Amino acid sequence: MQNSRSGISHLRNIDTSNLICRIGGEVSSEALEGTGRDLDRFSRLAIIASSEAVTQARLDELPDRARIATLLGTGLGGSESMEGAYHRLYAEGQSRLAPGTIPKAMYNAATSAVSSLHQALGPAFTTVSACASAAHAIGQAAHWIRFGMADAVISGGSDAPLFPGVLRGWEALRILAPDSDSPAESCRPFSADRKGLVLAEGAAILVLEELESARRRGAPILGEILGSGMSSDAGHVTDPSPDGAARALRLALEDAGIDGDGVGYINAHGTATRANDPVETAAIRAVFGSRASLIPVSSTKSMHGHAMGASAAIEIVLSLLALNAGFLPPTINYREKDPACDLDYVPNVARESEVDTFVSNSFGFGGMNGVVVVRTSRGVR
Repeated sequence: MQNSRSGISHLRNIDTSNLICRIGGEVSSEALEGTGRDLDRFSRLAIIASSEAVTQARLDELPDRARIATLLGTGLGGSESMEGAYHRLYAEGQSRLAPGTIPKAMYNAATSAVSSLHQALGPAFTTVSACASAAHAIGQAAHWIRFGMADAVISGGSDAPLFPGVLRGWEALRILAPDSDSPAESCRPFSADRKGLVLAEGAAILVLEELESARRRGAPILGEILGSGMSSDAGHVTDPSPDGAARALRLALEDAGIDGDGVGYINAHGTATRANDPVETAAIRAVFGSRASLIPVSSTKSMHGHAMGASAAIEIVLSLLALNAGFLPPTINYREKDPACDLDYVPNVARESEVDTFVSNSFGFGGMNGVVVVRTSRGVR
């Protein structure tokens, strides 16, 4: 992030010969080595992320495993398993499928795998609300801690949609950035020459608990979830609404107990589609008024792509890492000003900053909106 480098590239893990779009934010196969082959790819990504989080948080030292909950988000669940099953059934003409097909593909498979691996015996379920899935999961997990429903929650999101059938479905929507000889330059949020989103895969997971509990265990404090807000557009299934997004923003600030003056940075949903970017800009202006122009706003999707239900978790983690290190992540590939997108998008180059409170926006298909307000470790007292 600090070097403004993109991780988007030509896809290597799948056959792209029949695809129009052959680029994405792909995790290398080597990175998944050592994870269970009997799990879908999105579950394997969740296993890797959760293991890092649990180790860092020293969660194994909590004695009462029944008070540890698991709440993850996903947009598409086991795409790898379902696509493989359909290929065997319809393309190869097989009459039987592996008995593990459904357990691997179900939306809660990653939650089940994570809770089992870490012996988290408390409440566990999965939020499925398109691109807002992980925002909803983390917001609800914070409420569980706030209201004493768990001592700790393993929470975040995971998605792995980079398979031919899924990509063909997205191609039909005509909102993907076109194939390019320079994939790293293909995702251009808020730039007037943007041409669409770039799909990605990945996972990010946090351990949430009360501050004093973490301090007693000597766990490192990355930040604090101050509040969250959710809303429904209750309108068009794919076209976003500035009113719905603004409602979620206001509810998140209210839940956090702060006003617009307390926000120093916004990690935008920022998909680089023609529809999302001006709508999100309008929502930010509606909530923050004249101060909107003073708040840095960036889309890290310009560097890692859109990981669907995992995006909010990835973006919250990246924002925490950047702000705790003293810089704002940039929106790379920003080339031309768009009159409908007139905020400070931290164009192309990371910026030094001492911001300690930020907002993460996530607005998904179906009118699902989720916003999370976070304070970095430098602001935790």
